Amino acid sequence: MSKEMRVPTVGESISEVTVGQWFKKDGDQVQLDEVLCELESDKATFEFPAEASGTLLIKAKEGETVEIGGLICVIEASATAAAPNPVAAAAVVVPAAAPAAPVAAANPASSIKEMVVPTVGESITEVTLANWIKKDGDQVTLDEIIADVDSDKATFELPAEATGILRHVAKEGDVLEIGGLICRIEVGGTASAAANTPAPAAPVAAPTTTAENYATGHASPAASKILAEKGIDSATLAGTGKDGRVTKEDAMTASAPVASPAPATTPSPAVSAAPVVTTVSGARAVRREKMSSLRKTVSRRLVAVKNETAMLTTFNEVNMKPIMDLRSKFKDQFKEKHGVGLGFMSFFTKAVCVALKEWPAVNAQIDGNEMVFHDFCDISIAVSAPKGLVVPVIRNAENLSFDQIEKEIVRLAGKARDNKLSIEEMTGGTFTITNGGVFGSMMSTPIINAPQSAILGMHNIVERPIAENGQVVIRPMMYLALSYDHRIIDGRESVSFLVRVKQLLEDPTRLMFGV
Repeated sequence: MSKEMRVPTVGESISEVTVGQWFKKDGDQVQLDEVLCELESDKATFEFPAEASGTLLIKAKEGETVEIGGLICVIEASATAAAPNPVAAAAVVVPAAAPAAPVAAANPASSIKEMVVPTVGESITEVTLANWIKKDGDQVTLDEIIADVDSDKATFELPAEATGILRHVAKEGDVLEIGGLICRIEVGGTASAAANTPAPAAPVAAPTTTAENYATGHASPAASKILAEKGIDSATLAGTGKDGRVTKEDAMTASAPVASPAPATTPSPAVSAAPVVTTVSGARAVRREKMSSLRKTVSRRLVAVKNETAMLTTFNEVNMKPIMDLRSKFKDQFKEKHGVGLGFMSFFTKAVCVALKEWPAVNAQIDGNEMVFHDFCDISIAVSAPKGLVVPVIRNAENLSFDQIEKEIVRLAGKARDNKLSIEEMTGGTFTITNGGVFGSMMSTPIINAPQSAILGMHNIVERPIAENGQVVIRPMMYLALSYDHRIIDGRESVSFLVRVKQLLEDPTRLMFGV
Protein backbone atom coordinates (compact mmCIF):
# COMPACT_ATOMS: atom_id res chain seq x y z
CA MET A 1 0.00 0.00 0.00
CA SER A 2 1.29 3.47 -0.86
CA LYS A 3 0.74 6.74 1.02
CA GLU A 4 0.57 9.95 -1.04
CA MET A 5 1.84 12.97 0.89
CA ARG A 6 0.61 16.38 -0.21
CA VAL A 7 1.20 20.01 0.79
CA PRO A 8 -0.91 20.78 3.86
CA THR A 9 -2.90 23.98 4.36
CA VAL A 10 -0.53 26.34 6.19
CA GLY A 11 -2.44 29.62 6.19
CA GLU A 12 -5.41 31.38 4.65
CA SER A 13 -3.40 33.62 2.32
CA ILE A 14 -0.81 31.01 1.29
CA SER A 15 -1.52 29.23 -2.00
CA GLU A 16 1.85 27.59 -2.69
CA VAL A 17 5.09 26.54 -1.04
CA THR A 18 8.65 25.87 -2.21
CA VAL A 19 10.37 22.58 -1.43
CA GLY A 20 13.51 23.40 0.54
CA GLN A 21 16.12 20.87 1.58
CA TRP A 22 15.42 17.14 1.39
CA PHE A 23 16.81 15.34 4.47
CA LYS A 24 16.08 11.94 2.90
CA LYS A 25 17.00 10.64 -0.54
CA ASP A 26 14.74 8.98 -3.09
CA GLY A 27 14.46 5.29 -2.20
CA ASP A 28 15.43 5.71 1.46
CA GLN A 29 13.60 3.87 4.20
CA VAL A 30 11.71 6.33 6.45
CA GLN A 31 9.79 6.00 9.71
CA LEU A 32 6.48 7.52 10.78
CA ASP A 33 6.87 11.19 11.86
CA GLU A 34 10.49 11.32 10.65
CA VAL A 35 11.25 14.74 9.11
CA LEU A 36 11.63 14.36 5.33
CA CYS A 37 12.23 17.92 4.11
CA GLU A 38 11.61 21.61 4.69
CA LEU A 39 8.80 23.55 3.02
CA GLU A 40 9.12 27.32 2.57
CA SER A 41 6.10 29.59 2.32
CA ASP A 42 6.20 33.34 1.77
CA LYS A 43 5.97 33.80 5.54
CA ALA A 44 7.72 30.90 7.26
CA THR A 45 9.71 27.69 6.90
CA PHE A 46 8.31 24.50 8.42
CA GLU A 47 9.25 20.83 8.60
CA PHE A 48 7.43 18.12 6.62
CA PRO A 49 7.18 14.82 8.59
CA ALA A 50 6.48 11.34 7.17
CA GLU A 51 2.88 10.18 7.50
CA ALA A 52 3.80 6.49 7.28
CA SER A 53 6.75 4.09 7.38
CA GLY A 54 8.23 2.63 4.20
CA THR A 55 10.24 3.52 1.10
CA LEU A 56 10.34 7.20 0.06
CA LEU A 57 9.62 8.12 -3.57
CA ILE A 58 10.29 11.83 -4.13
CA LYS A 59 7.95 13.60 -6.58
CA ALA A 60 8.86 17.28 -6.00
CA LYS A 61 12.53 18.27 -6.19
CA GLU A 62 14.38 20.90 -4.15
CA GLY A 63 13.48 24.41 -5.29
CA GLU A 64 10.22 23.28 -6.92
CA THR A 65 7.09 25.34 -6.20
CA VAL A 66 4.05 23.22 -5.29
CA GLU A 67 0.48 24.41 -4.77
CA ILE A 68 -1.46 23.62 -1.59
CA GLY A 69 -2.66 20.03 -1.97
CA GLY A 70 0.04 19.25 -4.54
CA LEU A 71 1.88 15.91 -4.40
CA ILE A 72 5.33 16.05 -2.73
CA CYS A 73 6.20 12.38 -2.29
CA VAL A 74 4.87 8.85 -2.00
CA ILE A 75 5.72 6.36 0.74
CA GLU A 76 5.53 2.71 -0.27
CA ALA A 77 4.96 0.14 2.46
CA SER A 78 7.99 -2.09 3.12
CA ALA A 79 6.43 -5.18 1.54
CA THR A 80 5.69 -3.47 -1.75
CA ALA A 81 8.99 -1.63 -1.77
CA ALA A 82 10.94 -4.86 -1.54
CA ALA A 83 9.06 -6.53 -4.42
CA PRO A 84 10.84 -4.79 -7.31
CA ASN A 85 14.31 -5.93 -6.14
CA PRO A 86 14.11 -9.54 -7.45
CA VAL A 87 12.82 -8.24 -10.76
CA ALA A 88 15.67 -5.76 -11.00
CA ALA A 89 18.15 -8.54 -10.21
CA ALA A 90 16.65 -10.72 -12.88
CA ALA A 91 16.88 -7.87 -15.37
CA VAL A 92 20.60 -7.63 -14.71
CA VAL A 93 21.16 -11.40 -15.10
CA VAL A 94 19.32 -11.72 -18.41
CA PRO A 95 21.58 -9.34 -20.41
CA ALA A 96 24.67 -11.00 -18.95
CA ALA A 97 23.52 -14.50 -19.99
CA ALA A 98 22.13 -13.62 -23.40
CA PRO A 99 22.87 -10.11 -24.74
CA ALA A 100 21.33 -10.95 -28.08
CA ALA A 101 18.13 -10.21 -29.98
CA PRO A 102 15.46 -10.83 -27.27
CA VAL A 103 16.70 -7.83 -25.25
CA ALA A 104 17.04 -5.69 -28.35
CA ALA A 105 13.53 -6.54 -29.40
CA ALA A 106 12.08 -5.45 -26.08
CA ASN A 107 13.80 -2.06 -25.90
CA PRO A 108 12.45 -0.30 -29.00
CA ALA A 109 8.82 -0.91 -28.12
CA SER A 110 9.18 -0.02 -24.44
CA SER A 111 11.16 3.24 -24.48
CA ILE A 112 10.61 6.35 -26.57
CA LYS A 113 11.99 9.59 -25.15
CA GLU A 114 10.02 12.73 -26.06
CA MET A 115 12.08 15.93 -26.00
CA VAL A 116 10.33 19.26 -25.39
CA VAL A 117 11.48 22.88 -25.38
CA PRO A 118 13.10 23.54 -21.99
CA THR A 119 12.49 26.65 -19.88
CA VAL A 120 15.22 29.11 -20.88
CA GLY A 121 14.21 32.27 -19.01
CA GLU A 122 11.35 33.85 -17.08
CA SER A 123 10.33 36.26 -19.84
CA ILE A 124 10.83 33.81 -22.75
CA THR A 125 7.63 32.06 -23.87
CA GLU A 126 8.69 30.69 -27.29
CA VAL A 127 11.78 29.77 -29.31
CA THR A 128 12.66 29.14 -32.96
CA LEU A 129 14.30 25.92 -34.15
CA ALA A 130 17.34 27.34 -35.97
CA ASN A 131 18.85 24.21 -37.50
CA TRP A 132 19.11 20.48 -37.02
CA ILE A 133 22.68 19.30 -36.41
CA LYS A 134 21.56 15.66 -36.59
CA LYS A 135 19.32 14.34 -39.36
CA ASP A 136 16.08 12.44 -38.99
CA GLY A 137 16.94 8.77 -38.38
CA ASP A 138 20.50 9.45 -37.20
CA GLN A 139 21.99 7.56 -34.30
CA VAL A 140 22.55 9.93 -31.33
CA THR A 141 24.09 9.49 -27.89
CA LEU A 142 23.26 11.00 -24.52
CA ASP A 143 24.19 14.72 -24.29
CA GLU A 144 25.19 14.91 -27.97
CA ILE A 145 24.17 18.24 -29.49
CA ILE A 146 21.34 17.63 -31.96
CA ALA A 147 20.01 21.15 -32.74
CA ASP A 148 20.40 24.89 -32.25
CA VAL A 149 17.49 26.86 -30.80
CA ASP A 150 17.05 30.65 -30.95
CA SER A 151 15.23 32.74 -28.34
CA ASP A 152 14.73 36.50 -28.40
CA LYS A 153 17.77 36.88 -26.12
CA ALA A 154 20.24 34.11 -26.99
CA THR A 155 20.99 31.00 -29.03
CA PHE A 156 21.54 27.79 -27.13
CA GLU A 157 22.34 24.19 -27.97
CA LEU A 158 19.88 21.34 -27.50
CA PRO A 159 21.53 18.14 -26.20
CA ALA A 160 20.05 14.66 -26.62
CA GLU A 161 18.34 13.40 -23.49
CA ALA A 162 18.89 9.71 -24.34
CA THR A 163 20.82 7.38 -26.62
CA GLY A 164 18.97 6.01 -29.66
CA ILE A 165 17.54 6.88 -33.07
CA LEU A 166 16.44 10.50 -33.61
CA ARG A 167 12.99 11.22 -35.07
CA HIS A 168 12.29 14.86 -35.99
CA VAL A 169 8.93 16.37 -35.06
CA ALA A 170 9.58 20.10 -35.55
CA LYS A 171 11.16 21.52 -38.71
CA GLU A 172 13.83 24.18 -39.04
CA GLY A 173 12.28 27.63 -38.68
CA ASP A 174 9.32 26.40 -36.64
CA VAL A 175 8.33 28.59 -33.69
CA LEU A 176 7.69 26.46 -30.59
CA GLU A 177 6.26 27.39 -27.22
CA ILE A 178 8.06 26.43 -24.01
CA GLY A 179 7.18 22.79 -23.40
CA GLY A 180 6.40 22.14 -27.07
CA LEU A 181 7.50 18.82 -28.61
CA ILE A 182 10.72 19.02 -30.69
CA CYS A 183 11.64 15.41 -31.38
CA ARG A 184 11.53 11.80 -30.20
CA ILE A 185 14.39 9.41 -29.51
CA GLU A 186 13.83 5.67 -29.97
CA VAL A 187 16.03 4.44 -27.15
CA GLY A 188 16.05 0.81 -28.28
CA GLY A 189 17.31 1.64 -31.77
CA THR A 190 20.96 1.12 -30.87
CA ALA A 191 20.59 -2.53 -29.95
CA SER A 192 18.75 -3.48 -33.18
CA ALA A 193 21.41 -1.77 -35.31
CA ALA A 194 24.17 -3.68 -33.55
CA ALA A 195 22.37 -7.00 -33.97
CA ASN A 196 22.64 -6.79 -37.79
CA THR A 197 26.47 -6.57 -37.61
CA PRO A 198 28.09 -9.59 -35.94
CA ALA A 199 31.66 -8.15 -35.81
CA PRO A 200 31.17 -5.42 -33.23
CA ALA A 201 29.56 -7.78 -30.70
CA ALA A 202 32.13 -6.97 -27.99
CA PRO A 203 31.73 -3.16 -28.27
CA VAL A 204 27.96 -3.54 -27.81
CA ALA A 205 28.52 -5.15 -24.44
CA ALA A 206 30.78 -2.30 -23.29
CA PRO A 207 28.14 0.46 -23.24
CA THR A 208 25.83 -1.65 -21.08
CA THR A 209 28.49 -1.90 -18.42
CA THR A 210 29.36 1.82 -18.49
CA ALA A 211 26.00 3.41 -19.31
CA GLU A 212 24.92 3.77 -15.69
CA ASN A 213 28.09 5.81 -14.96
CA TYR A 214 28.22 7.67 -18.25
CA ALA A 215 27.48 10.99 -16.60
CA THR A 216 30.31 10.71 -14.10
CA GLY A 217 32.85 13.45 -14.76
CA HIS A 218 30.99 14.71 -17.85
CA ALA A 219 29.83 18.31 -18.07
CA SER A 220 26.42 19.41 -19.27
CA PRO A 221 26.42 21.60 -22.43
CA ALA A 222 25.97 24.81 -20.43
CA ALA A 223 28.70 23.75 -18.02
CA SER A 224 31.04 22.81 -20.90
CA LYS A 225 30.71 26.29 -22.39
CA ILE A 226 31.50 27.99 -19.07
CA LEU A 227 34.45 25.68 -18.39
CA ALA A 228 35.82 26.29 -21.88
CA GLU A 229 35.75 30.04 -21.29
CA LYS A 230 37.57 29.55 -17.99
CA GLY A 231 40.05 27.09 -19.47
CA ILE A 232 39.15 24.31 -17.02
CA ASP A 233 39.02 20.60 -17.86
CA SER A 234 35.77 19.02 -16.65
CA ALA A 235 37.67 15.85 -15.72
CA THR A 236 39.36 17.79 -12.89
CA LEU A 237 36.04 18.62 -11.21
CA ALA A 238 33.88 16.52 -8.91
CA GLY A 239 30.34 16.98 -10.22
CA THR A 240 27.43 17.46 -7.84
CA GLY A 241 24.76 16.47 -10.37
CA LYS A 242 23.12 13.10 -10.83
CA ASP A 243 25.67 10.26 -11.16
CA GLY A 244 28.48 12.79 -10.69
CA ARG A 245 27.64 14.98 -13.68
CA VAL A 246 29.27 18.44 -13.70
CA THR A 247 26.41 20.95 -13.57
CA LYS A 248 26.24 24.59 -14.62
CA GLU A 249 26.51 25.61 -10.95
CA ASP A 250 29.69 23.52 -10.58
CA ALA A 251 31.19 25.28 -13.59
CA MET A 252 30.25 28.76 -12.33
CA THR A 253 31.87 28.15 -8.92
CA ALA A 254 34.99 26.49 -10.33
CA SER A 255 38.19 28.52 -10.09
CA ALA A 256 40.11 29.17 -13.30
CA PRO A 257 43.86 28.41 -13.30
CA VAL A 258 46.07 31.47 -12.85
CA ALA A 259 48.37 32.17 -15.81
CA SER A 260 50.54 35.15 -14.91
CA PRO A 261 53.36 34.77 -17.54
CA ALA A 262 50.99 35.23 -20.49
CA PRO A 263 51.11 39.06 -20.79
CA ALA A 264 54.96 39.02 -20.97
CA THR A 265 54.99 37.15 -24.32
CA THR A 266 53.18 39.80 -26.40
CA PRO A 267 55.55 40.55 -29.31
CA SER A 268 54.11 43.34 -31.45
CA PRO A 269 52.97 46.91 -30.64
CA ALA A 270 49.59 46.22 -32.25
CA VAL A 271 48.94 43.35 -29.89
CA SER A 272 50.38 45.16 -26.87
CA ALA A 273 47.33 47.43 -26.74
CA ALA A 274 45.05 44.45 -26.08
CA PRO A 275 46.49 43.48 -22.67
CA VAL A 276 44.90 46.64 -21.23
CA VAL A 277 41.81 44.50 -20.77
CA THR A 278 43.75 41.65 -19.16
CA THR A 279 45.44 43.86 -16.55
CA VAL A 280 42.27 43.86 -14.42
CA SER A 281 43.13 42.01 -11.21
CA GLY A 282 40.83 40.09 -8.91
CA ALA A 283 38.04 37.58 -9.45
CA ARG A 284 35.22 38.48 -11.82
CA ALA A 285 32.89 35.56 -11.24
CA VAL A 286 29.14 36.02 -11.55
CA ARG A 287 26.85 34.08 -9.23
CA ARG A 288 23.13 33.52 -9.70
CA GLU A 289 20.72 32.41 -7.00
CA LYS A 290 17.07 31.55 -7.35
CA MET A 291 14.84 33.92 -5.40
CA SER A 292 13.26 32.26 -2.38
CA SER A 293 9.51 32.11 -2.08
CA LEU A 294 9.72 34.61 0.78
CA ARG A 295 11.80 37.06 -1.26
CA LYS A 296 9.48 36.82 -4.29
CA THR A 297 6.41 37.45 -2.15
CA VAL A 298 7.99 40.39 -0.35
CA SER A 299 8.97 41.89 -3.72
CA ARG A 300 5.47 41.45 -5.12
CA ARG A 301 3.82 43.00 -2.09
CA LEU A 302 6.14 45.99 -1.90
CA VAL A 303 5.52 46.82 -5.55
CA ALA A 304 1.77 46.45 -4.96
CA VAL A 305 1.92 48.87 -2.01
CA LYS A 306 3.72 51.50 -4.11
CA ASN A 307 1.19 51.14 -6.92
CA GLU A 308 -2.02 50.80 -4.91
CA THR A 309 -1.61 53.30 -2.04
CA ALA A 310 -1.25 57.07 -1.83
CA MET A 311 1.86 56.80 0.34
CA LEU A 312 3.45 59.88 1.91
CA THR A 313 6.12 60.26 4.61
CA THR A 314 6.33 62.89 7.33
CA PHE A 315 9.43 63.42 9.52
CA ASN A 316 10.29 64.65 12.98
CA GLU A 317 13.22 64.35 15.39
CA VAL A 318 13.40 63.19 18.99
CA ASN A 319 15.79 64.11 21.77
CA MET A 320 16.68 60.67 23.16
CA LYS A 321 18.53 61.96 26.25
CA PRO A 322 15.59 61.53 28.70
CA ILE A 323 15.12 57.88 27.68
CA MET A 324 18.86 57.19 27.74
CA ASP A 325 19.17 58.73 31.21
CA LEU A 326 16.21 56.67 32.43
CA ARG A 327 17.70 53.46 31.02
CA SER A 328 21.11 54.16 32.53
CA LYS A 329 19.52 54.71 35.94
CA PHE A 330 17.26 51.65 36.06
CA LYS A 331 18.60 49.12 33.52
CA ASP A 332 20.47 47.00 36.11
CA GLN A 333 17.52 46.87 38.51
CA PHE A 334 15.14 46.22 35.61
CA LYS A 335 17.17 43.24 34.37
CA GLU A 336 17.66 41.86 37.86
CA LYS A 337 13.93 41.92 38.55
CA HIS A 338 12.51 40.91 35.15
CA GLY A 339 15.37 38.91 33.61
CA VAL A 340 15.41 40.94 30.41
CA GLY A 341 17.19 44.10 29.26
CA LEU A 342 15.44 47.46 29.00
CA GLY A 343 15.67 48.48 25.34
CA PHE A 344 14.39 51.36 23.26
CA MET A 345 11.67 49.30 21.55
CA SER A 346 9.50 49.07 24.67
CA PHE A 347 9.46 52.88 24.97
CA PHE A 348 8.54 53.28 21.28
CA THR A 349 5.89 50.57 21.45
CA LYS A 350 4.23 52.13 24.50
CA ALA A 351 4.36 55.62 22.96
CA VAL A 352 2.89 54.36 19.67
CA CYS A 353 0.02 52.58 21.48
CA VAL A 354 -0.92 55.79 23.33
CA ALA A 355 -0.81 57.84 20.10
CA LEU A 356 -2.85 55.22 18.16
CA LYS A 357 -5.64 55.46 20.73
CA GLU A 358 -5.77 59.23 20.20
CA TRP A 359 -5.54 59.03 16.40
CA PRO A 360 -7.45 55.82 15.45
CA ALA A 361 -7.20 56.42 11.69
CA VAL A 362 -3.48 55.63 11.87
CA ASN A 363 -4.45 52.25 13.36
CA ALA A 364 -7.06 51.52 10.67
CA GLN A 365 -7.02 49.98 7.20
CA ILE A 366 -9.06 50.04 3.98
CA ASP A 367 -11.13 47.00 3.01
CA GLY A 368 -12.82 47.62 -0.33
CA ASN A 369 -15.07 50.63 0.15
CA GLU A 370 -14.94 50.44 3.95
CA MET A 371 -12.53 51.68 6.61
CA VAL A 372 -11.79 49.14 9.36
CA PHE A 373 -10.89 50.68 12.74
CA HIS A 374 -9.25 48.66 15.51
CA ASP A 375 -9.84 49.17 19.24
CA PHE A 376 -6.63 47.23 19.98
CA CYS A 377 -2.98 47.68 19.05
CA ASP A 378 -1.29 44.66 17.44
CA ILE A 379 2.18 46.07 16.80
CA SER A 380 4.29 44.45 14.07
CA ILE A 381 8.05 44.59 14.70
CA ALA A 382 10.26 44.30 11.59
CA VAL A 383 13.06 41.77 12.16
CA SER A 384 15.89 40.90 9.78
CA ALA A 385 16.00 37.07 9.59
CA PRO A 386 18.50 34.87 7.66
CA LYS A 387 16.00 34.32 4.83
CA GLY A 388 14.74 37.90 4.65
CA LEU A 389 12.64 40.49 6.45
CA VAL A 390 9.86 39.12 8.65
CA VAL A 391 7.34 41.06 10.74
CA PRO A 392 6.15 39.18 13.86
CA VAL A 393 3.29 40.74 15.85
CA ILE A 394 3.01 41.76 19.52
CA ARG A 395 -0.68 41.18 20.34
CA ASN A 396 -2.59 43.75 22.45
CA ALA A 397 0.58 45.72 23.09
CA GLU A 398 -1.47 48.50 24.72
CA ASN A 399 -2.12 46.21 27.72
CA LEU A 400 1.49 45.05 28.20
CA SER A 401 4.04 46.45 30.62
CA PHE A 402 7.59 47.40 29.65
CA ASP A 403 9.03 44.06 30.74
CA GLN A 404 6.27 42.08 28.97
CA ILE A 405 6.95 43.96 25.72
CA GLU A 406 10.71 43.36 26.01
CA LYS A 407 10.22 39.64 26.70
CA GLU A 408 7.87 39.28 23.73
CA ILE A 409 10.33 41.09 21.44
CA VAL A 410 13.16 38.81 22.54
CA ARG A 411 11.00 35.70 22.04
CA LEU A 412 9.80 36.67 18.57
CA ALA A 413 13.23 37.86 17.39
CA GLY A 414 14.81 34.57 18.52
CA LYS A 415 12.22 32.53 16.63
CA ALA A 416 12.74 34.71 13.56
CA ARG A 417 16.50 34.08 13.56
CA ASP A 418 15.86 30.32 13.86
CA ASN A 419 13.18 30.39 11.10
CA LYS A 420 10.65 29.02 13.60
CA LEU A 421 7.96 31.72 13.41
CA SER A 422 4.46 30.39 12.76
CA ILE A 423 1.97 31.92 10.33
CA GLU A 424 -0.20 33.14 13.22
CA GLU A 425 2.74 35.03 14.75
CA MET A 426 3.26 37.07 11.56
CA THR A 427 -0.30 37.97 10.51
CA GLY A 428 -2.89 40.42 11.75
CA GLY A 429 -0.81 43.44 12.78
CA THR A 430 -2.44 46.88 12.78
CA PHE A 431 0.70 49.09 12.83
CA THR A 432 4.41 48.45 12.18
CA ILE A 433 7.63 49.72 13.76
CA THR A 434 10.91 49.24 11.89
CA ASN A 435 14.36 50.16 13.19
CA GLY A 436 16.86 50.91 10.45
CA GLY A 437 19.09 52.56 13.00
CA VAL A 438 20.59 49.22 14.06
CA PHE A 439 22.23 49.09 10.61
CA GLY A 440 23.35 52.75 10.72
CA SER A 441 20.52 54.39 8.76
CA MET A 442 20.18 58.11 9.51
CA MET A 443 16.94 58.73 7.59
CA SER A 444 14.65 56.71 5.33
CA THR A 445 11.11 56.52 4.00
CA PRO A 446 9.80 53.12 5.20
CA ILE A 447 7.24 51.41 3.00
CA ILE A 448 3.82 50.50 4.40
CA ASN A 449 3.25 46.90 5.49
CA ALA A 450 -0.04 46.14 3.69
CA PRO A 451 -2.91 45.98 4.52
CA GLN A 452 -1.90 48.36 7.31
CA SER A 453 -2.07 52.10 6.71
CA ALA A 454 1.06 53.38 8.47
CA ILE A 455 4.57 52.45 9.58
CA LEU A 456 6.99 54.21 11.94
CA GLY A 457 10.69 54.21 11.02
CA MET A 458 13.36 54.57 13.73
CA HIS A 459 16.94 55.56 12.85
CA ASN A 460 20.36 55.82 14.42
CA ILE A 461 21.08 58.12 17.35
CA VAL A 462 23.59 60.86 16.55
CA GLU A 463 24.85 63.59 18.84
CA ARG A 464 24.02 66.92 17.19
CA PRO A 465 23.94 70.57 18.28
CA ILE A 466 20.40 71.81 18.89
CA ALA A 467 18.86 74.96 20.39
CA GLU A 468 17.46 74.35 23.86
CA ASN A 469 16.16 77.20 26.08
CA GLY A 470 18.01 79.72 23.94
CA GLN A 471 21.32 77.89 24.13
CA VAL A 472 23.15 75.57 21.73
CA VAL A 473 23.66 72.19 23.38
CA ILE A 474 24.75 68.72 22.21
CA ARG A 475 22.01 66.10 22.44
CA PRO A 476 21.59 62.49 21.19
CA MET A 477 19.03 62.95 18.41
CA MET A 478 17.04 60.49 16.31
CA TYR A 479 15.03 61.15 13.16
CA LEU A 480 11.57 59.56 13.04
CA ALA A 481 9.70 58.87 9.80
CA LEU A 482 6.01 58.04 9.52
CA SER A 483 4.89 56.67 6.14
CA TYR A 484 1.12 56.60 5.78
CA ASP A 485 -1.67 55.97 3.27
CA HIS A 486 -3.15 59.37 2.45
CA ARG A 487 -6.41 57.71 1.32
CA ILE A 488 -7.37 57.05 4.95
CA ILE A 489 -5.00 59.26 6.99
CA ASP A 490 -5.03 63.04 6.51
CA GLY A 491 -2.01 65.24 6.96
CA ARG A 492 -3.31 66.66 10.23
CA GLU A 493 -3.67 63.19 11.70
CA SER A 494 -0.27 61.92 10.54
CA VAL A 495 1.64 64.97 11.76
CA SER A 496 -0.27 65.12 15.06
CA PHE A 497 0.37 61.41 15.63
CA LEU A 498 4.12 61.82 15.12
CA VAL A 499 4.23 64.93 17.33
CA ARG A 500 2.46 63.00 20.09
CA VAL A 501 5.00 60.14 19.81
CA LYS A 502 7.82 62.72 20.03
CA GLN A 503 6.23 64.30 23.11
CA LEU A 504 5.91 60.95 24.92
CA LEU A 505 9.48 59.90 24.10
CA GLU A 506 11.06 63.19 25.17
CA ASP A 507 9.19 63.03 28.48
CA PRO A 508 8.82 59.27 29.19
CA THR A 509 7.24 59.93 32.61
CA ARG A 510 4.08 60.74 30.65
CA LEU A 511 3.94 57.04 29.74
CA MET A 512 3.77 56.17 33.43
CA PHE A 513 0.84 58.49 34.12
CA GLY A 514 -0.94 58.33 30.75
CA VAL A 515 -0.81 62.08 30.10
